[in-house]
Amino acid sequence: MSLAEIGAALLGGVAAQAEKLPGGNLSQILHLRLADGREAIVKGGPAPLTEAAMLAGIAATGAPAPRVLAASADALVLERVPGSSGPGGAWHSLGTALAALHGDVGERYGWDNDYAFGPVAIENGPAEDWPRFWAERRLLTHLPHLAPDLAVRIERLAGDLAQRLPARPKASLLHGDLWGGNVLAEGGRVTALIDPACYRGPDEVDLAMLALFDRPGPEFRAAYGPPEPGEAERRPIYQLWPALVHLRLFGAGYRALVERLLGALGV
Repeated sequence: MSLAEIGAALLGGVAAQAEKLPGGNLSQILHLRLADGREAIVKGGPAPLTEAAMLAGIAATGAPAPRVLAASADALVLERVPGSSGPGGAWHSLGTALAALHGDVGERYGWDNDYAFGPVAIENGPAEDWPRFWAERRLLTHLPHLAPDLAVRIERLAGDLAQRLPARPKASLLHGDLWGGNVLAEGGRVTALIDPACYRGPDEVDLAMLALFDRPGPEFRAAYGPPEPGEAERRPIYQLWPALVHLRLFGAGYRALVERLLGALGV
């Protein structure tokens, strides 16, 4: 069965039209119209049930997320949410949404299961403290896939994280892949946070990734709240993980970003 047929079957209908949507570098995404007039977004990928649980968790905090209409091991079916990709003029709204999301604080870091960005495994098993989690689950896992000179620098940084990161910060619910493309907005309001890769950790992780490819301004901070002391110094540590993921997924064009972040950290 095609992805459109799988999505239609999960909704108990018949597919009339399916349009491939832009984005979806790691999974196919369709705008599905059923013969009875209903519309939905259907997404493939390796772990639809995991993503469904993440979206439900985001929505439970009061942050906006698309409603899960159906899910199976083969597909995730979501309500169609208005809005275009990127915060645009909705930075204040995004600050409010993230404050709600990060207000959900748990007892341990990580997530109940591992997942992946395409071929890049994302390990989420618990660790005794936060520096150990970030070292073992987010940095050292890349070493076999890096050029030797980069691997040495990453290993050196990982060994020093206990001196650079707090041992037990808040275990906030994180979106986990928070860049502008995973924010839908319309009319100055965020309508949904999409494509999550949730786990628990300090909220600075999401904020660092958001600042890697976007430029949150004063409106965002007014709604979200002021930075914690030392946040600017820790930001490159947290930005290094998505930079390494991009290096592995998309190639050598991201090596300069990894080197810039390591240089900022004096490694």
